[in-house]
Amino acid sequence: MAAAKYKRVVLKLSGEALAGNEGFGIDPNTIHDIARQLSEVVTLGVQVAVVVGGGNIWRGVSGSAQGMDRATADYMGMLATVLNALALQDALEHLSVDTRVQTSVEMRQVAEPYIRRRAMRHLEKGRVVILAGGTGNPYFSTDTTAALRAAEIEADVILMAKNGVDGVYDADPQEVPNAVKYEELGFFDVLSQGLKIMDSTATSLCMDNDIPILVFSINEPGNIRRAVMGENLGTIVRRKTRA
Repeated sequence: MAAAKYKRVVLKLSGEALAGNEGFGIDPNTIHDIARQLSEVVTLGVQVAVVVGGGNIWRGVSGSAQGMDRATADYMGMLATVLNALALQDALEHLSVDTRVQTSVEMRQVAEPYIRRRAMRHLEKGRVVILAGGTGNPYFSTDTTAALRAAEIEADVILMAKNGVDGVYDADPQEVPNAVKYEELGFFDVLSQGLKIMDSTATSLCMDNDIPILVFSINEPGNIRRAVMGENLGTIVRRKTRA
C-alpha cells in the first residue's frame, strides 16, 4: 500500500458541507459518508484534526446584519459548531474510530477544553480530534481557527473541503460556465485577487507559517483519501518558489 503524502492534517469542514443537499441542519447520510472517509484515512496512519463550521445552523455575520450584537451572534455560531462536532463524533464512533471533541469555549460535560499538547497527544495515539468553538473569540471565523490550529499542532496541510465546488476558479463556476480552474496558486495570488478560499486573516496566517492549503470537493466519495495521498485533486495554495 502506498504511503500517504501527509502525516498530520487539519480538515476544515464547513457547516454547509454537513447539511448535504438540505442546505440547513445536519444530514445523517452526509455526515456518515464523511465519517467513513475519515475512517479510511485513519487506517492509513494519517493523524487527523477536524475544524468544523456552524453555518448550517447559525451564522454570526447574518445575525449581526439583522441588528444583533456581533459578539453575541458570534458566540451563538461557536455553539453551533459544537453541535456539528458532536454529531461527527457520534458518526465516527459508530465506525469504531477513537475520537475526541475539544472546544475553545469550555463545556466539560460534553467535550474537553482545547489544550494544544493534549490535542497533539490524541493525534499521536491515532485519535481523530474534532476542534469546535472556533478560536473562542468573536470576530474570528472558523477558517482562521483552521489556520491557527494547523500552526499550533504543526500540521502538514489544511484540507479545505468545499461543498459544490472542486477547487479555486477565476470566477464563480456556477455563474460563469467558462470559469478557469487553478491547479496551483501562491498565497499572495489569493490575497491580491480577492479569491474566496478563506478569509484574508486565515490566508495571511497560512502564508506567514508556510502552511499549504488544498481546496477540493467533499461531494465526491473518497476525495479525503485522495487528498492525503497527494493525488492531483482540486487546487493547491502554497508558497511559490522562485525559478
